[in-house]
Amino acid sequence: MHQRYSRPIVLSGLLLLSLVPISRAQFTPTAADSAKGGPADLGKMWTFDTPPTAYFQKTYNFVPDANWFNETRLAALRFADYCSASFVSANGLVMTNHHCARESGTGVQRKGEDLNATGFYAKTLTEERKVDGLFVDQLVSIEDITSRVQTAMGQAGSEEDKLQAREKTFDDIKKEYETKAAWKGLQLQTITFYNGGRYALYGFKRYNDVRLVFMPELQLGFFGGDYDNFTYPRYALDCSFFRVYDNGKPLQTKHFFKFNPNGVRDGEPIFVVGNPGRTERLKTVAELEFDRDLQTPATIELLKNRSKALQAYNATAKNDSILNEIFSYENSIKAISGQLAGLRDPYLMARKANFEKQFQAAATAKNLPADQLQTWNRLADNTAKLRTLFKDATYLAPNDRTVGMLLPFAALLVQYGQLATQRPQDAERARGLVVAPVIKNKQVEEAYLAAHLAEAQAGLGNDDPYVKAALNGKTPAEAAAYLLKNTRLTDPAFISDLATRGGMINSSSDPMLVLARIGFPRYIQAAQQAQQLSQEQEVLRGQLGRMLYAVYGAAVPPDATFSLRINDGVVKSYDYNGTKAPIITTFAGLYDRSYSFAGQSAWSLPARWKNPPAALLNQPMCFISTNDIIGGNSGSPMINKNREAVGLVFDGNIESLPGEFIFVPTANRSISVHAGGMVAAMRYIYKADRLVGELTGK
Repeated sequence: MHQRYSRPIVLSGLLLLSLVPISRAQFTPTAADSAKGGPADLGKMWTFDTPPTAYFQKTYNFVPDANWFNETRLAALRFADYCSASFVSANGLVMTNHHCARESGTGVQRKGEDLNATGFYAKTLTEERKVDGLFVDQLVSIEDITSRVQTAMGQAGSEEDKLQAREKTFDDIKKEYETKAAWKGLQLQTITFYNGGRYALYGFKRYNDVRLVFMPELQLGFFGGDYDNFTYPRYALDCSFFRVYDNGKPLQTKHFFKFNPNGVRDGEPIFVVGNPGRTERLKTVAELEFDRDLQTPATIELLKNRSKALQAYNATAKNDSILNEIFSYENSIKAISGQLAGLRDPYLMARKANFEKQFQAAATAKNLPADQLQTWNRLADNTAKLRTLFKDATYLAPNDRTVGMLLPFAALLVQYGQLATQRPQDAERARGLVVAPVIKNKQVEEAYLAAHLAEAQAGLGNDDPYVKAALNGKTPAEAAAYLLKNTRLTDPAFISDLATRGGMINSSSDPMLVLARIGFPRYIQAAQQAQQLSQEQEVLRGQLGRMLYAVYGAAVPPDATFSLRINDGVVKSYDYNGTKAPIITTFAGLYDRSYSFAGQSAWSLPARWKNPPAALLNQPMCFISTNDIIGGNSGSPMINKNREAVGLVFDGNIESLPGEFIFVPTANRSISVHAGGMVAAMRYIYKADRLVGELTGK
């Protein structure tokens, strides 16, 4: 499953997690000094602001005009705030991935239904079910605001002032444009390119009446489960269809990708249109080494421990929402492990180092200002300082998403105790906010706390005062059980007493408060310093982006920012595991995989799939191409030169995972559901004749 995109969220101090996808790197390390590297390593995620017309002509002898790009942009959609989608009929039919639609689809199931098990198909328009809260966005207006934003930042003083000036300018521009006739009623969003080298204002037309039309069973949409995730050959019907309604009727639109079930040919140019979530390909070598040595390994360990805790709980709870969270964790573990493998690959890191040298030399030759040319050194110096703060800012962070509810609450009480001592009147006003937490799941609370203590022990060492106080000779699991058994922080009367006599918090012997008084001040000190350094890094990265644009212009695309992009590639095989990957898989392979594993859970098939008609078996199911994708691209249509939908992207292969920081297309492949495969499944298995007719015109 090519993971859905979600915005970066702080899990603990410096530890950032983006549930954005791809897989593990398996480049055979050649001698590092043989690595070339260059601007092409920044990928192919082109913007619609500056369409790559000349590049397409040079590469494919294909010259799309402005209308081609406009129609392509208007047929593409953003699915909620985490996936991509597209219109695929004149009647507002929308195509996206099953794994993007799973939550929305199951959200409309009725009493007695299990749509994960049965799938869903609306035989008539009246049976199409509205999904409350679901929306799709269509990009209809673009305005370049670079000069205005950069001027405002240039007039500000400190790094913090520059960032505040940027945000104020963003707000001012939005307020101004929302009154313009051509922009009224649109959802306005400021977009940052090249880390600040360019800025744009995007206007989206939002459709809020979105109804489920078709969704296969979970076993087909996620066939092979976590085992087959980020692998190829692949056999997943990872597709779903919705419909946009306008004033209670299906939306009539001229902008859509006509379905072409005849699919693709070997070597054919092909284009992905979607919203890649985040890449960090402009990061310096120093920053990547920080990720390799500290942040990424810690992130993986954190995810593994939380997934393990949820799996243990869900073994008896059997909760679908918990299962989806586990899927997300496991997907992220694979994705980030693949990124780490890439970061540890000397060949890939040598490519990054070589490009950095090329970029520096080109910037110097262009006579850019001397202070700008010091950006690499300043980024390296700041990164070195962040290394010294990493442990306290990460392993002492009281984050309720990673350590449970009680330790963060204890840290909150410590803050309140300080406030009560220093500013009693402010503490009095805040007293009503000090409320004992209700622990709904003691098993998960204890498991998360135990994981936190184990990570602190490994990261800080047994001689660290925090670790000594937390463990006191016990194992992390024993210490977590002891802390939860002996704390009174869930007792409303005790909390009320603490809030009334705030100074008492500073001397309480409650073991959770004792621990928070040791760890929290250290975390605050480290986190505040890290925040200041991070602000400086953000401004410096913007300066680096401005230099990149000054040197290469739009010939090099910017990093992904969950903004609409078009990327190009070709249908192409690759060598793996001593053999060659077929460009297309068939339904026969689906059955072979299921029978080979004797129908075990990940490869089991629903009853309706058990006895397929012979005509289905040789139909194409999935295919591969060299397109440049990452999380957020999930649900993106794969189109040909004629703007026909020939597939639907849903994953990358294991070799594509280093795409977070570098694009090397040697074995990097995108995996798509074949348009013909979707039609075949609807025709032969689901008997979805109405939908087949709408997609094919037959």
